[in-house]
Amino acid sequence: MARAMAVNIKPAREVVIAGVGLHPFGRFSEKAITDLAREAVLEALADSGIRFKDIQVAYFGHVYQEGATPGEMTLREMGLTGIPVVNVENACSSGSTALWLAYWNVAMGMFDIALAFGSEKVPRGPVAATTEGSPMRFLGSDFMMASYAMGMRRYMELYNAPPAAFASVSVKAHKNAALNPYAHYKKVFTLEEVMNSRKIADPLTLYQCCPTSEGGAAAIVIAKDLVNNLVKDPKRCISIIGAALRTQKWGSEEEDEGGQIGLAGRDAFEMAGVEPKDINLVQVHDAATSGEIAAVEALGLVPHGKAWKMELDGEMNISGSLPVNTDGGLQGMGHPFGATGIRMIHELCTQLRGEAGARQVKNASIGLAQNSGAGGVATVFIVRK
Repeated sequence: MARAMAVNIKPAREVVIAGVGLHPFGRFSEKAITDLAREAVLEALADSGIRFKDIQVAYFGHVYQEGATPGEMTLREMGLTGIPVVNVENACSSGSTALWLAYWNVAMGMFDIALAFGSEKVPRGPVAATTEGSPMRFLGSDFMMASYAMGMRRYMELYNAPPAAFASVSVKAHKNAALNPYAHYKKVFTLEEVMNSRKIADPLTLYQCCPTSEGGAAAIVIAKDLVNNLVKDPKRCISIIGAALRTQKWGSEEEDEGGQIGLAGRDAFEMAGVEPKDINLVQVHDAATSGEIAAVEALGLVPHGKAWKMELDGEMNISGSLPVNTDGGLQGMGHPFGATGIRMIHELCTQLRGEAGARQVKNASIGLAQNSGAGGVATVFIVRK
C-alpha cells in the first residue's frame, strides 16, 4: 500500500516570500504580545515594499494569549481593512502552521497576498503541555525537557554517543547567537560550562535547554506572478518550494523513520523535487540539544547514528558541510512559541539573500526549516533563492 501524503494536491502557482520581519527575542515587560507582533509586521512590510492595505488575509500564531482574537488586536492599530484574520494555535508549531496556511491559500489561488505572523510572552519556568489533571503531568513525563531527556538517553544507548556531543550543540548555537542582534542570549559558553551547568532532566543540563522567551516574527507571501508589480526588489524574494505539515502516527513503524518529522520531511522533499543532499543550510527545532541531533537524522539529512559525530567534528557549524541553526536556534535565540517557526524562515531568507553578515553561509541556495510542537506536530519548509 502506497504511503498517503498529508496533502495530496500540488500548488496551482508559485509562491514567494516577499518580506520578513522580526522583533528581538528576550524579555520585554513593558510590551504586550500585540506590540511584539506589530513591530515584526511593520518590519516585514518595509522589507517587502508591500502596503498594508494590499494584504488580503492574515494568520496569527500563538499559544498563550492576552485576551481574545490577538491577531485582530495586533492589526487594529494599523487600521483594520476588513480582511479575514485567523488565529492559529498548534503548540510550538503555531507560527509555522500560520505560514503553512498562508502559503497554501495563496498557492491554490484563494488569495494573492497573505501575512503570517506570531508572537508570544512565554511564562518563566518548566513548560507543560497537558492539563492539570493529566496522568502524564502526575508522572512527570509531560514536561518537555523530561521527554527530550528520555529520547537523549535512548539515543546515547543506541549509538554510543557521549554527552559532550549534545553539549557541543549548545556551544555552537550560542556562538552563532552572539553574531545575531535579534538573539535572546549572546553569551558564548565553553563545552565544560555547558556540561557542568545544573541538571534539568538527566542527562540534560541547563545550558542544553532553550530559554522561554518573548518576541515576534512575520512573513509576507505573494503569488510570484505579482511580484514585479508590488514588491520593491523582486530579486530579494525567496521561493517556497516545499511546505508540509504532519502529525504523529500513533504506534506505527513510521516512528523508526523519524515519526512526524520524517513524514513532513518526505512530503516537503517530494513536493520540492529536491533531495536531502541538495540542502545547503538547516533550521531545526532544538528546544533541547538532543532535538537537533534527532531532527537532522529524522529528515534524512544525516544517516541515523551519525549526527553526534558531525556535531563533535564541527560539520554543523556555519563553515561546516551542513550548517544548522545559523542564527542561534532555540538554544540561543530563545523560544517564543508563536514566533519561532516564522523566525526560522526569517533566518533562511536572510541567508539566501546573502545578508547574514558575520554568520553568512557561503554559496547557499536552498534551505530547510523544521519546527515541532507538543502533541506530535511537525512542519517542514524548503525554500530556494
